[in-house]
Order: sequence, then C-alpha cells, then structure tokens
Amino acid sequence: MKNLLICFAAGCLGALANSLTVWAFGTHGITSQFHVAIAPALTPSWLYPRIVWGGLWGILFAIPWLNSKPITKGAFLSLFPTLVQLLVVFPFQAKKGYFGLMLGVYTPFFVIFYNLVWGLVTSLTIKLSK
Repeated sequence: MKNLLICFAAGCLGALANSLTVWAFGTHGITSQFHVAIAPALTPSWLYPRIVWGGLWGILFAIPWLNSKPITKGAFLSLFPTLVQLLVVFPFQAKKGYFGLMLGVYTPFFVIFYNLVWGLVTSLTIKLSK
C-alpha cells in the first residue's frame, strides 16, 4: 500500500511539472512558434484533472517487473499516457484528429516531450522517496 501511495503522489507531482511545462510553453509562445495551438490558461479546472490523472498513471510505476534505472523507467512509462493522448483523447474526446494534428503538425512531438517530463519527474520522485 505504501508503494502505491508513493507512486500515486509522485505521479501527481509529475503531472504538476508536466502541466506547468505545458502552460509555460504556451504562455511564452514556444508552441505557437511551431504553429501548435496548445496554450492553456493555468486554472484549477484545467489543472486538477491533469494532476489526478497523473497520479493514476503514476501507479504504473508500482509494477515490480519494471525495475530499471529511473530515467529509463520514466521514459518508457511516459509512452502509455502519450499513446492514450494521441490515439484516444485527441481524436475521440477533443475531436482534434489522430495525434492531435488539427492542433498543429508538431503536436505529437510536444505531447511526447510533455509526458517525458511527467515520467522523469515521477520516476525521480519515487527514487528519492525510498
């Protein structure tokens, strides 16, 4: 139970880092320079679900057969929320097409990067907590 709680909390922290990165890139015009329409406002209604989902995704880090280096584990596990975002959320929930291409051609690269931030922060948080 302790491990699950640590993984959930670390996933929440990773999601906060991810969300602040998404917000900062949008606010500072980095995404718009690449013609990607991702520039959310930093509001509780945008942030809260992202943190909860990040915590739920963080539970993946409790899988015992994935005992590898934190950076490798974080990078590998970041692929799962990335694939869900690109293949489920964008096309079916947000109606932005597969891979979110209606938001811009480089959208998949930003999603991969943002989720890599989540995975690395989550993994390193778990390592530091033990």
